[in-house]
Amino acid sequence: MKILIVGAGATGGFFGTRLVQAGRDVTFLVRPHRAEQLRQGLRVYGPGYDETIPVRAITAQQLEDPYDLVLLMTKAWALDEAMEDITPAVGPDTTILPLLNGMAHLEKVNNRFGQESVLGGIVRVVTTLTPDGAVHQLKPGATLIFGEQDRRRTDRAARIEQELRVPGYDLVLDEDILAAMWHKWAFIAAGATTTCLMRGTIGHILATPGGRDFVLAVIDQTERVAAAAGYPVSEAAHAASLEMFTEPGSVFTSSLYRDLTAGLRHEGEHLLGEFIDTAERLGVDVPLTRLALTHVRVHDQNSSPHHHARSTKQEEDVLKA
Repeated sequence: MKILIVGAGATGGFFGTRLVQAGRDVTFLVRPHRAEQLRQGLRVYGPGYDETIPVRAITAQQLEDPYDLVLLMTKAWALDEAMEDITPAVGPDTTILPLLNGMAHLEKVNNRFGQESVLGGIVRVVTTLTPDGAVHQLKPGATLIFGEQDRRRTDRAARIEQELRVPGYDLVLDEDILAAMWHKWAFIAAGATTTCLMRGTIGHILATPGGRDFVLAVIDQTERVAAAAGYPVSEAAHAASLEMFTEPGSVFTSSLYRDLTAGLRHEGEHLLGEFIDTAERLGVDVPLTRLALTHVRVHDQNSSPHHHARSTKQEEDVLKA
């Protein structure tokens, strides 16, 4: 099976190198600067390992023949351009698996390539891209979850499951992938709301009087949105949120908060803006998340022209992260 991974950033780079190490036929679609970086291989390191993996990377201009499976692992703000780039790689038998955060992207990909060609999916991994282009796994453990949007178990999904099941991460073929995507969106919205609004780690928030109550209120708001959408958060998923967001001394911050503090382009509108819009359509009030998005927007307005110029080069490096 020929696999095209769109992006060799923190997420695409991690899962892609696991597939490469297992002998899968993987090509990374990247920008010219990133392709040059990858000539010497892609360094991936984390708890207990440090490896540089030879990889095959091409640019959009080099795409010719269709691929069997396309893994879209871009940032939300790069999705439109990525869909344009992969058009030569999408044939009548190509399956597309977008692995972005949130839900809004799924409708875009469905509309562009046809819902019958598109799977749903999420990943769970804590990674970041270093300034020199390496993928740093910050915490052990990684999971990729995917499935058919209509909840069927198909031969196509079974073949892809066999192809993606390799050492280095857990793989789940989920019969209700839309529920899994909703649950992750609620989780991410909670993490982004807490850390962006309080401008600190979970540990620092919990150590402040009223901090724990604030965190629990945010979790309750975001989970009520998922329930209103028809995907109530399971007891296991709720317990996982509590474990992550109420651990004393935790150094956890959301990826959105990390992007903000690093001066990088971020997914605030996609993760929080779309979440708030959806909550309003469903009749659920999310005042804390609205306040967090206001904070993000004010931060963006306060960013100076010099700040934006400094960020441009960094954005190019992670455009397809």
